[in-house]
Amino acid sequence: MARIGIFVGTVYGGASGLADTFAANLVAKGHDAEVFQEPDFDTFVSYQNDIVLVVTSTTGQGELPDDLLVLYHQLRDRFPLLSAMHYAVAAMGDSSYGEDRFCGGGRLFDELMLELTAVPLHSRLDIDACETFDPEEAGLPWLDEVIQKLAVMS
Repeated sequence: MARIGIFVGTVYGGASGLADTFAANLVAKGHDAEVFQEPDFDTFVSYQNDIVLVVTSTTGQGELPDDLLVLYHQLRDRFPLLSAMHYAVAAMGDSSYGEDRFCGGGRLFDELMLELTAVPLHSRLDIDACETFDPEEAGLPWLDEVIQKLAVMS
């Protein structure tokens, strides 16, 4: 089964809760999944031959939360090529802030992963707080699709 690192960016804990739910579901399916609440460069890069899920909320003007922003800048500055890494991003946001800001944190990380040549495992999930009170409602069906793609990779 797959080794999966789940890297979290959160402000009020919603993304953290969703990441924990994802990890529990992945472990129940036989995968090795670990959540990183304060992600760092070395841990992230240690998954370069594995799977990474990024679960992040959006803050400010469509930016990453502080706990994930440090990793984002380290990756941009050091620019490791991650062509053997497969990844997927689950982004949380609020569409009432406007289309250019909605899920901006997840969009930023997704774009960076493509620049680092990582391979998308699944399309980004954008969860709108205006439409979905419980992020698991949108997140779990998406995770099921991710798990199906993991099975095909094995």
